[in-house]
Amino acid sequence: MAEAPGKSGERILVVGPSWVGDMVMAQSLLMTLKARHPGCHIGVVAPAWSTPILERMEQVDEVASLEAGHGEFGWRARRALARSLKGRFDRAIVLPRSWKSALVPWLAGIPRRTGFIGEQRYVLLNDRRTLDKRVLDQTVKRFVALGVTPDQAAVGDLAIPRPCLAVDHDNLIELRLAHGLSSRPAIGMMPGAEYGPAKQWPLAHFRELAGRLVAEGYEVRILGGPKDQPAGEVISEGLSRVHNLCGKTRLADAVDLLADCRQVVTNDSGLMHVAAAVGTRIQAIYGSSSPAYTPPLTDNAEIHTLALSCSPCFQRTCPLGHTNCLNQLSPQRVLSAMQAWQRDVLARG
Repeated sequence: MAEAPGKSGERILVVGPSWVGDMVMAQSLLMTLKARHPGCHIGVVAPAWSTPILERMEQVDEVASLEAGHGEFGWRARRALARSLKGRFDRAIVLPRSWKSALVPWLAGIPRRTGFIGEQRYVLLNDRRTLDKRVLDQTVKRFVALGVTPDQAAVGDLAIPRPCLAVDHDNLIELRLAHGLSSRPAIGMMPGAEYGPAKQWPLAHFRELAGRLVAEGYEVRILGGPKDQPAGEVISEGLSRVHNLCGKTRLADAVDLLADCRQVVTNDSGLMHVAAAVGTRIQAIYGSSSPAYTPPLTDNAEIHTLALSCSPCFQRTCPLGHTNCLNQLSPQRVLSAMQAWQRDVLARG
């Protein structure tokens, strides 16, 4: 069944996810909506922390910040936000699958409310979709599927636009001056992963790799949030030209700093998806998670996974107690991949 042409000026509200990586991947849906419905106006309901990311997406026309912490119900905040949106949107697309995430469009009386069935939210949605995980086997596919007809989504052969975040070059210059960064070629390192230690490459491996990269003439920038600051210290302590920027930069700053890096070494994390969206070469390390489910959305990436018989297990901590899927993935393997890519770049001129 073909979808009727989108109305010019149709106003679409997207209820965004609560994680950095998922918010970046949600841009694929926003790009799909803009392509299918020229002239549409897109608003995004999102946590306040995500505003800097959304401001780097040209498809976003407005951001409606939801002042409720991750995991909080936030009834008053949701009700107040719904009141401010009442009568302003023609339809809503709810990306998270929780009951509370569908409340704002329902309370706002938005006529068409699309989302996957789940958590007893049948009444809150009136364009209800059933999630076939075999067909929609990636997070980004599930997001994009909500922007097309059920028949098109059921086929699973969806066009997935690649996220593309804008870079502020003036801000990058200020960041270089503020943090004493050099003009040497830079390597980014992201040692954090919000999900848990079974997704985190050992800090000793990051540190060994950082030291070898410095010896080859690189500057290393360690990026992450305040909780990653101790990990950054373990990696950087005593090493020259290794900058621990964890907790010292805003999310928007990370966009610009990653765009300035020659390559990045990263766990399966939100900042991995940011790096993909600014076109930086990615060395992505997977342990308990799977690159088949949440890959970096770019062709400019190399995946490092040992594919042991016990992985991916999708657990926060290793159920067997050894985390061999990460411990046995050596710094030399990653360094060799980085060197090979750099040689290819030089050979191509």
